Amino acid sequence: QVQLMESGGGSVQAGGSLTLSCTSSTVTLRDHALGWFRQAPGKEREGLSCITWDSGRLHYADSVKGRFTISRDNAKNTLYLQMNNLKPEDSAIYYCAADRDPYCGTYYPTRIAYDGQGTQVTVSS
Repeated sequence: QVQLMESGGGSVQAGGSLTLSCTSSTVTLRDHALGWFRQAPGKEREGLSCITWDSGRLHYADSVKGRFTISRDNAKNTLYLQMNNLKPEDSAIYYCAADRDPYCGTYYPTRIAYDGQGTQVTVSS
């Protein structure tokens, strides 16, 4: 199931920005709705965002709405998450996922076909 690869994580100060990427060498991402999750130590995995196969609809959790932007480039087989105005509470491991469906049922993929191993984001105050 782990066939996606995230990159772009790192350490930033509060108020800073990062852009995460997610790609695959084995999965054609164009066929799937894609999204992002995160998991902080001691907390459950949190759904953040979902984008339909054609970028026609974008969905966000309230916790990141207005600060994070999801996008995709099907020609590059890549998903992105632009994160601005980062806060210490955004610190977590961030995962990308591909839904079995090309459309988002909600603000995160609900029928995960593939996911990655995650990339760490640390925001210091």
